[in-house]
Amino acid sequence: MENLKKSAQYILHSLMASGGDMAQVSVSEGRVEEFNMDAGEFSLIRSVFNSGASMKVIKDMKKGTASVNQLDKEAVDNAVNECLTAALTGVRDEALSIAEKEENCDFVSGALEPDKEKFFDSLIKFNEDVKRLFPEIMLEQVIASYSYGKHVFMNSNGVEFTEEDGSYSVSIMYSAHNDETVTSFNCVVVDFLDPSQDILETADVKLMLQRAVNELQAVPFSGKFTGTAVFSPACLCDFISTITDSFTGDLALIEGTSPWKDKLGQRVADESFTLSVIPTDGEIVCGERITADGYKAENFDVIKNGVLESFCLSEYAARKTGLKRSKSTSGCVRVHSGEKSLEEILKSIDNGILVCRFSGGEPAGNGDFSGVAKNSFLIKDGKIASPLSETMISGNLAEMVKDVKGFSKESVNYGACIMPYAAFGGITVSGAN
Repeated sequence: MENLKKSAQYILHSLMASGGDMAQVSVSEGRVEEFNMDAGEFSLIRSVFNSGASMKVIKDMKKGTASVNQLDKEAVDNAVNECLTAALTGVRDEALSIAEKEENCDFVSGALEPDKEKFFDSLIKFNEDVKRLFPEIMLEQVIASYSYGKHVFMNSNGVEFTEEDGSYSVSIMYSAHNDETVTSFNCVVVDFLDPSQDILETADVKLMLQRAVNELQAVPFSGKFTGTAVFSPACLCDFISTITDSFTGDLALIEGTSPWKDKLGQRVADESFTLSVIPTDGEIVCGERITADGYKAENFDVIKNGVLESFCLSEYAARKTGLKRSKSTSGCVRVHSGEKSLEEILKSIDNGILVCRFSGGEPAGNGDFSGVAKNSFLIKDGKIASPLSETMISGNLAEMVKDVKGFSKESVNYGACIMPYAAFGGITVSGAN
């Protein structure tokens, strides 16, 4: 860590000595131990070491940025010159700033040393378990990695943070096959700390593979109806990211396109809906500790009991809009679970769809969205019925969160986010053709 501190101090001094009014720097180094499988067979084992720095300088309220992927003096000096040159030719912006000094901290979390043998054994077991229990499943690609990193953040206001962490991750892309049919692929990513983790029993991996096998019996959907869509936890993660970006993020608030731009402190969703950003929660694996702006990350509610409590704004966007900077812009989020089981929620649905993956473009400014529900199932008369081949769904995100039919009491922890099943009304379902 001391060498990283020296590098950060050198870069910060160089930026300020060359005429910068304000400056910040982030320096890091780490390694990744990676095991890859393709088509169910190990294809790659490697160790990757990395280091680098990113920097920002503000001069006459004009910003320059630069980054470098090595820390030798020549590379760093070139990046510093590039950063200063960019500031000289930049556009003046009164909203530019750097973090004010609060309490400097050192953060340590996770597994700081890998146990490659145990991790490799768990991957072998996972591969064998899948072949034995789900012979129809093709593990198209599995990327399993242990990541370790050290990070120093400093700025010219005296802010100084250090961070050290390590964790394991598995990304599984899979599909189901038989003699006549191949399903659409799906993917799940799980982060964890125990190298002996039973991967098949992690999060909802086993259930997702079973559903893929069931999808081999998929039938085309014909007709059209407006009803309830139940989003699986993994799919809900993606929808929540879209909602926070489109309604509470920097660009949406700076450009004024968010339908919630004037709704702070008001009800924007059903009272059962609580969305929290939780980077420091004990259930999150090595979540954000230092924001990109240089503040200590904290947990907070975006929506609490349906009321918009906070936007997800960087310091720059907050200054640009006159709003408050959020305590974290991390993607570590939780949608709070409800009181009913998934089975109880399903029983209340006459016509609906269980959506396990969604493929669609960015929503319109008002929240309108449409796309293809993949890896999905028809819900009929309170039960999950036939698997569906590609089926269209559409709706409006702002209206959808007001029409909540239930959040399941079951939640799934993927390491970076924690999600229940979520049922929303007012979703139009139609045949893809």
